[in-house]
Amino acid sequence: MILTFISLEKIIDPLVVTESILIPYRELHFSFVRSSGPGGQNVNKLATACQLRFDLRNSPSLTEEMRERLYRIARNRINREGILVIDARRFRTQEGNRQDALQRLLKLLQRASRPPVRRVPTRPPAASVRLRLQLKKQRGEIKQGRRRIDSDEE
Repeated sequence: MILTFISLEKIIDPLVVTESILIPYRELHFSFVRSSGPGGQNVNKLATACQLRFDLRNSPSLTEEMRERLYRIARNRINREGILVIDARRFRTQEGNRQDALQRLLKLLQRASRPPVRRVPTRPPAASVRLRLQLKKQRGEIKQGRRRIDSDEE
C-alpha cells in the first residue's frame, strides 16, 4: 500500500525542464506495448516497451519559441496531430523504459529551451589572406608553364 502512495507522489511532481519551465505529468501519456528483442518467453507475455506521447501543439507549458525549436529538432518524432512520440524499449522492465522515455523527453526539452547561438561573422586574418593569394599565384604559374609555346610570341 505504501509503495502505491510513493509512486503516486512521484507522478504528481512535474517534470522540471528549467527553473521556469515545468511540465505537469498530466500532459504526458504513457502506453506500454509488447517489446521485440531479448527477454525470452517474457517478450510474448509482458508489455514492457514504453511509448511516451506529449502534445506539443496544445501544451500550455511551452513557449512559442520553444515549440518551434522542438518542431525543428524532433520533426521525425512528431505526428500530424502535433504529438511527440518517444519509443523506449532498451530495458526489460516497464519502469526502466518509462524512465528512459522521460530522460529522452527531458533532453529534447532542455535542448529546445536554449536559444541557438548566433554565428558572429569574422574576417580572415591578413596572414591567411596573403598565404591564399601566394598559393593562387604559384598555382597560376604552374598552369602557365603547361601552355603551348607559339612561335608568334617569340
